[in-house]
Amino acid sequence: MKNIENYNFKGKRALVRVDFNVPLDDNFNITDDTRIRAALPTINRIIDGGGIPILMSHLGRPKDAYDEKFSLKHIVPHLVELLDRKVTFAPDCIGPETEKLVREMHPGDVLLLENLRFHAEEKKGDEAFAARLAKLADVYVNDAFGTAHRAHASTTIVAKFFPEDKMFGYLIENELKHMDKVLNDPEHPFTAIMGGAKVSDKILIIENLLERVDNLIIGGGMVYTFIKARGGKIGNSLVEEDKLNLAIELLDIANKKNVKVYLPVDNVVADAFSNDANTRITPVDQVPDGWMGLDIGPETIKTLREVIMNSKTILWNGPMGVFEMDKFAGGTKQVALAVADATTAGAFSLVGGGDSVAAVNKYNLKDKMGFVSTGGGAMMEYMEGKELPGIKAIRE
Repeated sequence: MKNIENYNFKGKRALVRVDFNVPLDDNFNITDDTRIRAALPTINRIIDGGGIPILMSHLGRPKDAYDEKFSLKHIVPHLVELLDRKVTFAPDCIGPETEKLVREMHPGDVLLLENLRFHAEEKKGDEAFAARLAKLADVYVNDAFGTAHRAHASTTIVAKFFPEDKMFGYLIENELKHMDKVLNDPEHPFTAIMGGAKVSDKILIIENLLERVDNLIIGGGMVYTFIKARGGKIGNSLVEEDKLNLAIELLDIANKKNVKVYLPVDNVVADAFSNDANTRITPVDQVPDGWMGLDIGPETIKTLREVIMNSKTILWNGPMGVFEMDKFAGGTKQVALAVADATTAGAFSLVGGGDSVAAVNKYNLKDKMGFVSTGGGAMMEYMEGKELPGIKAIRE
């Protein structure tokens, strides 16, 4: 397989799938440029190698047609600043005008194509559309891990037009290296921390991890499906009634595989889903009627910190409570700090999933983690053991 480090880009046009799906404010200013910065090493490698990067991405969810607020032209000024060079913008991602712009490019020039999703064919994985994109370049580089689980034209289908000249960018290479390390070669004890609202969202990843981990920590709203399944009182807490049997099954599998499962022993309960609600701490299986559990309690935090600090490999996906509200952010914050401290002490930590990453950023802990993944859904599916279309297309 070709790789970005040893490929000769001299004089070649490189079609690069980046993930510039960044948040913009009402004045089209970028409020978080993490994803753009993550693509810079790949773009600079192509430029330094004498190539011409032709960047393509989606932005937001336009309705298959041009929409000013989803135009990638808003990204150009910041990209110019980050790359410290001129960036040409193509008002469409395909067509004669775009092809003419490509022909006029020279090594060291950078071209950014307009939003791929202004064409319905992108999400449909249309082969003719992919062929028109492929026509623009000599080599294809996929560096958009966040969309690698979608079989879209620009992430998967286009690769077949470059049988000898396709590769991952540095970002995807890095993602795969760290996820493969956790899945296939973890140091033990290996602890997985699974949070979030629903068991149903995490079934597959939990099942896959039960083959690998020593400890499984469960937090967030899905806790109450397990607690109710074991006969506890959960008041108005979130519960998936149709998953009670599954919760018991997962605990049985863990038991058979000698995986120690840590469910909260206490929690912060509230009389309303609000930052202004009245709160108290109760045992996790004794939530009063009319109250709901919205965060883990102090006893649980103490136990979890000990487990995390004694781990050599840590995977964290999902918050411990409703951390968007400051009143219920304590558990998530303390877990984030424990993972950071364990990493400083020599453990390897992998953090992924939108909310966990948001928590790490909220508490300025990104530099203290082993690796923070850029792909929420893509990371989840990879960790579930699924083959991602965008990864398979390059590896084939």
